[in-house]
Amino acid sequence: MKGVILAGGLAIRLRPLTWVTNKHLLPVYNKPMIYYPLEAMAKAEIKEVLITSSPDHSGDFETLLKSGEEFGIQLFYAIQENPRGGIAEAIMLAEDFAKGEKILVILGDNIFNFDLKKARDKFEKMGRGAMVFGVRMPTESKQYGVIEINAGNKVLSIEEKPEKPKSDIAQTGIYMYDETVFDKIKNLSPSARGELEVTDLNNIYVKEGTVSCELIDWWIDAGTSHDELLRANNLVAEKVRAGEL
Repeated sequence: MKGVILAGGLAIRLRPLTWVTNKHLLPVYNKPMIYYPLEAMAKAEIKEVLITSSPDHSGDFETLLKSGEEFGIQLFYAIQENPRGGIAEAIMLAEDFAKGEKILVILGDNIFNFDLKKARDKFEKMGRGAMVFGVRMPTESKQYGVIEINAGNKVLSIEEKPEKPKSDIAQTGIYMYDETVFDKIKNLSPSARGELEVTDLNNIYVKEGTVSCELIDWWIDAGTSHDELLRANNLVAEKVRAGEL
């Protein structure tokens, strides 16, 4: 399995902080935001990781992370020319890199401490399909994609920001895909906002009946607002001081 970290976009909601740097290079307590998904990849024993970014700050990632030796990972880099192209378009940049292997995709602004190794082992044994990761958010799930599952954790539906959520499980930016993911992306059409949406991609797998869901304990989407970035800093600081991170 190979890893893909998506670190592109314009991060308009975090301006003026992002006028001079990519949001994934902003600090979350004691390290840059991009370190958290990289450390998650390392824990999952992923040895080769592709980082996708937009053209304006792509060189900054190489300056900071170099070859990835610090993480025990070999890093590769790709540029998403259209920063508004969407998550699925960014995943498409990994087609040649993946070389027919399954992939683990993590959005670069996701902060969590869930060990993905067991989930990776489970997914590797699956012949086909996808795995999504959710977190229970009883009052906030409808701000994200909402995952509906059955008693066996099979995904029944995923709805993007529904008015009436079918569950309290919010979809995080952590995904595992089989080798067919790139063919599926090629068949996607842009959404109303002009992006190739990851929820549309996941729903292709849902229609096939091949998606399972793993629930994680805590997660923060640190790149959505100044308040969420502050919350990520405060929560990570608490967990580091308590020896939990």
